Amino acid sequence: MTELSESHDDPFALHLAALVVLDDRGVVVGWNRRAQELLGHPDTAVIGRPAFEVLVDPRDLPAVTEAAAKCRRAGGWFGVLTLRHRDGQLVELGLRAHELSRGDRGREWFLAGAPADDVLEWQRDRAVLDGLYRQCPIGLVIHGPDQRILRVNRAIERFSGVPAADFRGLSTGRLLLSDDARKAVDRVRQVMQTGRPLVYSEQFVRLEQDPARERVALVSSFRMEDPSGRVLGVAEMIEDITDRHRAQRRLALLDQVGSRIGTTLDVAETARELAEVMVPHLADHASVDLLQAVTRGEEPVRSVAGPVVRLGTCSVGAQQPGPPHPEGERVEFGPETPQAGCLAEGRPVLEPVLPPDWVSAAGRQGAQAPDLSAHSLIVVPLAARGLVLGVMTLWRSRRPDAFEADDLTLAQELASRAAVAVDNARRFTQQQQTAFTLQSSLLPRSVPDQPAVEVALRYLPASAGPGLGGDWFDVIPLSGARVALVVGDVVGRGIHAAATMGRLRTAVHTLASLDLEPDEVLSRLDDLVNLLAAEQEAVGERPVGEQVVGATCLYAVYDPASGRCSVARAGHPPPVVTAPDGQVALLDLPAGPPLGLGGLPFEARDIELAEGSLLCLYTNGIIGERHIDADIGLTKLCAALARPAGALERTCQAVVDALVPSRPSDDVVLLIARTRMLPPDSVASWRLPPEPASAGRARALISAKLTEWGLEHLAFTTELVASELVTNVYRYAGGPATLRLIREQCLVCEVSDTSHTSPHLRRARTTDEGGRGLFLVAQMTERWGTRYTREGKTVWTEQRLTGTPV
Repeated sequence: MTELSESHDDPFALHLAALVVLDDRGVVVGWNRRAQELLGHPDTAVIGRPAFEVLVDPRDLPAVTEAAAKCRRAGGWFGVLTLRHRDGQLVELGLRAHELSRGDRGREWFLAGAPADDVLEWQRDRAVLDGLYRQCPIGLVIHGPDQRILRVNRAIERFSGVPAADFRGLSTGRLLLSDDARKAVDRVRQVMQTGRPLVYSEQFVRLEQDPARERVALVSSFRMEDPSGRVLGVAEMIEDITDRHRAQRRLALLDQVGSRIGTTLDVAETARELAEVMVPHLADHASVDLLQAVTRGEEPVRSVAGPVVRLGTCSVGAQQPGPPHPEGERVEFGPETPQAGCLAEGRPVLEPVLPPDWVSAAGRQGAQAPDLSAHSLIVVPLAARGLVLGVMTLWRSRRPDAFEADDLTLAQELASRAAVAVDNARRFTQQQQTAFTLQSSLLPRSVPDQPAVEVALRYLPASAGPGLGGDWFDVIPLSGARVALVVGDVVGRGIHAAATMGRLRTAVHTLASLDLEPDEVLSRLDDLVNLLAAEQEAVGERPVGEQVVGATCLYAVYDPASGRCSVARAGHPPPVVTAPDGQVALLDLPAGPPLGLGGLPFEARDIELAEGSLLCLYTNGIIGERHIDADIGLTKLCAALARPAGALERTCQAVVDALVPSRPSDDVVLLIARTRMLPPDSVASWRLPPEPASAGRARALISAKLTEWGLEHLAFTTELVASELVTNVYRYAGGPATLRLIREQCLVCEVSDTSHTSPHLRRARTTDEGGRGLFLVAQMTERWGTRYTREGKTVWTEQRLTGTPV
């Protein structure tokens, strides 16, 4: 039987309990003051009388008799009985009976009693205390003032695997690894010294006897004091939250996958982001390998195990080695490796503990290992839309615990989400490559050789943003040794913009072949853009809130014979001219409306350019990002062109280096032309009066000039052509004619008049006396055509300088 306690809250303490002594016959032989207070009988009224007679109501006699019998058999008893107060009331008391041996005088029974309510409350408190040590799932550790462990409960025993009795007398943190032990000691010391409790402090717990198993505990600590304020020690409540912590970490990883993976539509960057998310939260080393077809934007073939390209790697710690293959390198997986099986079958692989001979076993994953100390492995497929795009390999070497089934489940979930981002990036890459292919096929592959200007150009597609732009350029040789320089920019991005650009570029070529003036070319382009817009609206292709089709364009025609340049623009930035002496100026041109507005006029302006001048045409991308003031960009452009390098290519590159960022957000077109002048002795011009003799005069002048130029073998053909064209002027134009010969890459013969009547070929019947002139001209020359000016028209022909004379 338990001895009487001196605890202040124990109802059976000597100073609180009613104490009664009975002899072996049940006669009261001892009675204290507390018994008198609870039952109303003074000691003189009960001592020497049977307890059953004085204290027990006849109705409760059976229960009391049964309790007495149990007490005699067991040598003691504890329970609740109903006794009779002196005034006749019934009082429930908790009683504790204990046998006392009196030697030769026999036995006596020592009874301690207290009000039943007090006893029950005390029992509950004792039950709670006992439950804390025996049944509570939360650990309890009691530290003494010397920071040695006094007692732990059974939850600590289950948590640590160490018997509770073995903890007694150990120093705080004795069974933990050094890092974890130091934190535990510091926490107990802080609470002991300050008296301030610590609530819900997380502690990583690794035991010396099981260092590979990392657990997390939630610790609450408080200081214990007696009623006088003396420090008795520190109590700690320790809850094992390892599973909860892992679940939270997994949720955090899943959240990171959504926020950190797929930030760009770049396959390689997405792979790197995935590897970086895995380390160190789930693995010590991670590598992401994608099939080569995926890196090119192509759809992979099913059940293909390679080759792959390593695009993402990450390892824990600066001193830790990374995977053996650097990013961007091609990797070959052996047929027996987990990665090859994962690629071919699309099933994950978990090897919690690698065997000692895993490096060399059947040529398996040793060649792919980041660290020969790796002891655990996970390989999961990156699959989206039923296609395996690659694999992610996770290793543990620094972290002692092995991968578990839950880790595999988490890795699969992360890989599944990342695979969607990879596939989106792959499909975007495919679309980009398709658009690039379309755009490159629509842009000129080379600049044609022509005598009017020396050209250097740069085309830089945007490296960011939603798809390609619609910027384009052209250098188009025209009749009379002239050249057309064109730059344009279609509104919008993507394949539609590239396709629209191709249609406009084709239209410009067609209009250029008609030798129209620049303002007329832009007017015709404006009509075409409006037609394209109407077509898109008719089939419902108009994007919400966007203009259907729109573009800006600048069209310039330079004549090396006169040094004159005619320029018109449709909402495009003005060209920059650098004079031979280095003076730079923006051409003052009417802006004109962008193409697609319809019905508004365009205006061309003629300027004189000295030989060796630089004419710079460009698109918006060269003068800065969209958020930068265009005037600032133009100032920078003029400053770069004010210091032209000797070679035109170096000048062009210097402008790009000075103004274009490494990753432009908009397409960039830069076209710089250095003007040339035809030598005076390569051009001959005569004015002929409107009379029949002018045809003969033209033949004589041509014969003399071609003899001077050493082109006698072309004299007959040229004389015949000029004679026919001058005769047509006399017959149909009614005014003077201008005859001009140009000797350049070919022999050009031009006849100009003041009429706008269009000459045309027609089939002459056998009985017709005329109508065969232009047919002969077309048959005897390489090319021929008509161009119109404000003053009239010019009919021109071209012949090769070498070859067999006609």
